[in-house]
Amino acid sequence: MLVVDDHFVVRMGLTGSINMEPDMMVVAAATTGEEAIALYRRHEPDVVLMDLRLPRLSGLDATVAILKEFADARIIILSTYEGDEDIHRALQAGARSYLLKTASRDDLLAAIRAVHSGQHFLLPDVASRLASRLHRPDLSEREQEVLGLVVKGRSNKEIAGALFISEVTVKLHVSSILSKLKVADRTQAATTAVQRGIVHLD
Repeated sequence: MLVVDDHFVVRMGLTGSINMEPDMMVVAAATTGEEAIALYRRHEPDVVLMDLRLPRLSGLDATVAILKEFADARIIILSTYEGDEDIHRALQAGARSYLLKTASRDDLLAAIRAVHSGQHFLLPDVASRLASRLHRPDLSEREQEVLGLVVKGRSNKEIAGALFISEVTVKLHVSSILSKLKVADRTQAATTAVQRGIVHLD
Protein backbone atom coordinates (compact mmCIF):
# COMPACT_ATOMS: atom_id res chain seq x y z
CA MET A 1 0.00 0.00 0.00
CA LEU A 2 1.05 3.58 -0.73
CA VAL A 3 0.07 6.31 1.75
CA VAL A 4 0.04 9.90 0.47
CA ASP A 5 -0.40 12.81 2.90
CA ASP A 6 1.59 16.01 3.43
CA HIS A 7 1.04 15.99 7.21
CA PHE A 8 3.63 13.93 9.09
CA VAL A 9 1.36 12.95 12.00
CA VAL A 10 -1.45 11.80 9.69
CA ARG A 11 0.99 9.90 7.45
CA MET A 12 2.61 8.12 10.38
CA GLY A 13 -0.72 7.40 12.02
CA LEU A 14 -2.13 5.80 8.88
CA THR A 15 1.05 3.82 8.28
CA GLY A 16 1.16 2.49 11.84
CA SER A 17 -2.52 1.59 11.84
CA ILE A 18 -2.31 -0.26 8.53
CA ASN A 19 0.89 -2.11 9.40
CA MET A 20 -0.80 -3.55 12.49
CA GLU A 21 -2.98 -5.67 10.20
CA PRO A 22 -1.45 -9.09 9.34
CA ASP A 23 -2.68 -8.89 5.73
CA MET A 24 -1.58 -5.31 5.03
CA MET A 25 1.70 -3.46 4.64
CA VAL A 26 2.63 0.08 3.66
CA VAL A 27 5.44 -0.19 1.09
CA ALA A 28 5.94 3.56 0.67
CA ALA A 29 4.73 6.96 1.86
CA ALA A 30 4.65 10.22 -0.11
CA THR A 31 4.16 13.87 0.86
CA THR A 32 3.34 15.35 -2.58
CA GLY A 33 1.39 14.41 -5.68
CA GLU A 34 4.57 14.24 -7.75
CA GLU A 35 6.18 11.91 -5.23
CA ALA A 36 3.05 9.74 -5.18
CA ILE A 37 3.26 9.23 -8.95
CA ALA A 38 6.97 8.37 -8.79
CA LEU A 39 6.47 5.92 -5.91
CA TYR A 40 3.52 4.29 -7.63
CA ARG A 41 5.68 3.65 -10.69
CA ARG A 42 8.37 2.13 -8.49
CA HIS A 43 6.20 -0.09 -6.28
CA GLU A 44 2.85 -0.50 -8.11
CA PRO A 45 1.02 -0.98 -4.79
CA ASP A 46 -2.30 -2.81 -4.55
CA VAL A 47 -4.05 0.20 -2.98
CA VAL A 48 -3.29 3.92 -2.62
CA LEU A 49 -4.55 6.13 0.22
CA MET A 50 -4.45 9.60 -1.37
CA ASP A 51 -4.97 12.88 0.46
CA LEU A 52 -7.19 15.18 -1.61
CA ARG A 53 -5.40 18.44 -0.84
CA LEU A 54 -1.68 18.37 -1.48
CA PRO A 55 0.77 21.20 -2.22
CA ARG A 56 1.34 21.99 -5.92
CA LEU A 57 -0.12 18.86 -7.57
CA SER A 58 -3.40 17.97 -5.87
CA GLY A 59 -4.39 14.46 -4.86
CA LEU A 60 -7.08 14.62 -7.54
CA ASP A 61 -4.54 15.46 -10.26
CA ALA A 62 -2.16 12.78 -8.99
CA THR A 63 -5.03 10.26 -9.10
CA VAL A 64 -5.78 11.17 -12.72
CA ALA A 65 -2.08 10.90 -13.65
CA ILE A 66 -1.66 7.48 -12.00
CA LEU A 67 -4.82 6.07 -13.58
CA LYS A 68 -3.80 7.38 -17.01
CA GLU A 69 -0.63 5.32 -16.75
CA PHE A 70 -1.99 2.42 -14.66
CA ALA A 71 -5.66 1.88 -15.52
CA ASP A 72 -6.10 -0.78 -12.82
CA ALA A 73 -4.80 1.40 -9.97
CA ARG A 74 -7.05 1.24 -6.91
CA ILE A 75 -7.17 4.58 -5.18
CA ILE A 76 -8.97 5.75 -2.04
CA ILE A 77 -9.30 9.50 -1.58
CA LEU A 78 -8.90 10.60 2.03
CA SER A 79 -10.06 14.12 2.85
CA THR A 80 -11.24 16.61 5.44
CA TYR A 81 -13.60 18.04 2.80
CA GLU A 82 -17.14 16.66 2.81
CA GLY A 83 -18.72 18.74 0.04
CA ASP A 84 -20.67 16.80 -2.55
CA GLU A 85 -18.68 18.41 -5.37
CA ASP A 86 -15.39 17.15 -3.90
CA ILE A 87 -16.81 13.63 -3.67
CA HIS A 88 -18.16 13.80 -7.22
CA ARG A 89 -14.86 15.02 -8.68
CA ALA A 90 -12.89 12.31 -6.88
CA LEU A 91 -15.09 9.51 -8.18
CA GLN A 92 -15.16 11.05 -11.65
CA ALA A 93 -11.36 11.04 -11.58
CA GLY A 94 -11.45 7.28 -10.98
CA ALA A 95 -11.10 6.92 -7.21
CA ARG A 96 -12.87 3.84 -5.86
CA SER A 97 -13.63 5.28 -2.44
CA TYR A 98 -13.92 8.65 -0.72
CA LEU A 99 -13.27 8.62 3.01
CA LEU A 100 -13.35 11.50 5.43
CA LYS A 101 -10.39 11.71 7.81
CA THR A 102 -12.89 11.46 10.67
CA ALA A 103 -13.76 7.88 9.59
CA SER A 104 -13.15 5.15 12.16
CA ARG A 105 -10.25 2.72 11.88
CA ASP A 106 -12.73 -0.07 11.16
CA ASP A 107 -14.22 1.91 8.27
CA LEU A 108 -10.76 2.67 6.92
CA LEU A 109 -9.79 -1.01 6.96
CA ALA A 110 -13.13 -2.00 5.42
CA ALA A 111 -12.58 0.51 2.61
CA ILE A 112 -9.07 -0.79 1.96
CA ARG A 113 -10.23 -4.42 1.82
CA ALA A 114 -13.20 -3.58 -0.42
CA VAL A 115 -11.13 -1.54 -2.86
CA HIS A 116 -8.38 -4.19 -2.86
CA SER A 117 -10.96 -6.75 -3.94
CA GLY A 118 -12.06 -4.53 -6.83
CA GLN A 119 -15.15 -2.97 -5.26
CA HIS A 120 -16.16 0.64 -4.73
CA PHE A 121 -16.72 1.73 -1.13
CA LEU A 122 -18.76 4.67 0.17
CA LEU A 123 -19.97 5.15 3.72
CA PRO A 124 -23.68 6.12 4.05
CA ASP A 125 -23.06 9.80 4.81
CA VAL A 126 -20.75 10.20 1.81
CA ALA A 127 -23.14 8.27 -0.45
CA SER A 128 -25.99 10.51 0.71
CA ARG A 129 -24.07 13.67 -0.14
CA LEU A 130 -23.23 12.27 -3.55
CA ALA A 131 -26.85 11.29 -4.18
CA SER A 132 -28.07 14.78 -3.32
CA ARG A 133 -25.79 16.19 -6.01
CA LEU A 134 -27.40 14.08 -8.75
CA HIS A 135 -30.50 16.26 -8.68
CA ARG A 136 -28.60 19.53 -9.05
CA PRO A 137 -27.72 21.08 -12.43
CA ASP A 138 -24.01 21.40 -13.22
CA LEU A 139 -22.38 24.80 -13.45
CA SER A 140 -20.63 25.51 -16.73
CA GLU A 141 -16.87 26.08 -16.74
CA ARG A 142 -17.42 29.82 -17.18
CA GLU A 143 -19.98 29.89 -14.35
CA GLN A 144 -17.44 28.18 -12.08
CA GLU A 145 -14.88 30.87 -12.97
CA VAL A 146 -17.39 33.62 -12.21
CA LEU A 147 -18.42 31.93 -8.96
CA GLY A 148 -14.78 31.63 -7.89
CA LEU A 149 -14.42 35.41 -8.26
CA VAL A 150 -17.75 36.03 -6.48
CA VAL A 151 -16.40 34.01 -3.54
CA LYS A 152 -13.37 36.33 -3.52
CA GLY A 153 -15.71 39.31 -3.20
CA ARG A 154 -15.13 40.74 -6.67
CA SER A 155 -17.71 43.10 -8.19
CA ASN A 156 -19.32 42.48 -11.58
CA LYS A 157 -17.03 45.10 -13.11
CA GLU A 158 -13.93 43.41 -11.63
CA ILE A 159 -15.12 39.98 -12.79
CA ALA A 160 -15.74 41.33 -16.29
CA GLY A 161 -12.23 42.77 -16.42
CA ALA A 162 -10.61 39.59 -15.10
CA LEU A 163 -12.42 37.30 -17.57
CA PHE A 164 -12.46 39.74 -20.51
CA ILE A 165 -16.23 39.68 -20.84
CA SER A 166 -18.92 42.38 -20.55
CA GLU A 167 -20.67 43.29 -17.30
CA VAL A 168 -23.97 42.27 -18.90
CA THR A 169 -22.55 38.79 -19.52
CA VAL A 170 -21.35 38.62 -15.91
CA LYS A 171 -24.83 39.53 -14.68
CA LEU A 172 -26.34 36.76 -16.82
CA HIS A 173 -23.84 34.24 -15.42
CA VAL A 174 -24.49 35.35 -11.83
CA SER A 175 -28.25 35.03 -12.38
CA SER A 176 -27.79 31.51 -13.75
CA ILE A 177 -25.52 30.58 -10.83
CA LEU A 178 -28.07 31.78 -8.26
CA SER A 179 -30.77 29.76 -10.00
CA LYS A 180 -28.71 26.58 -10.22
CA LEU A 181 -27.54 26.82 -6.61
CA LYS A 182 -31.08 27.72 -5.50
CA VAL A 183 -29.90 30.75 -3.50
CA ALA A 184 -31.17 34.33 -3.29
CA ASP A 185 -28.00 36.41 -3.48
CA ARG A 186 -24.24 36.49 -4.04
CA THR A 187 -23.44 36.01 -0.34
CA GLN A 188 -25.49 32.82 -0.18
CA ALA A 189 -23.93 31.68 -3.46
CA ALA A 190 -20.44 32.13 -2.02
CA THR A 191 -21.33 30.28 1.18
CA THR A 192 -22.91 27.39 -0.72
CA ALA A 193 -19.97 27.17 -3.12
CA VAL A 194 -17.52 26.74 -0.26
CA GLN A 195 -19.72 24.32 1.71
CA ARG A 196 -20.25 22.05 -1.30
CA GLY A 197 -16.61 22.13 -2.38
CA ILE A 198 -17.32 23.85 -5.71
CA VAL A 199 -14.81 26.54 -4.72
CA HIS A 200 -11.99 26.23 -2.15
CA LEU A 201 -10.69 29.20 -0.21
CA ASP A 202 -7.10 27.92 -0.05
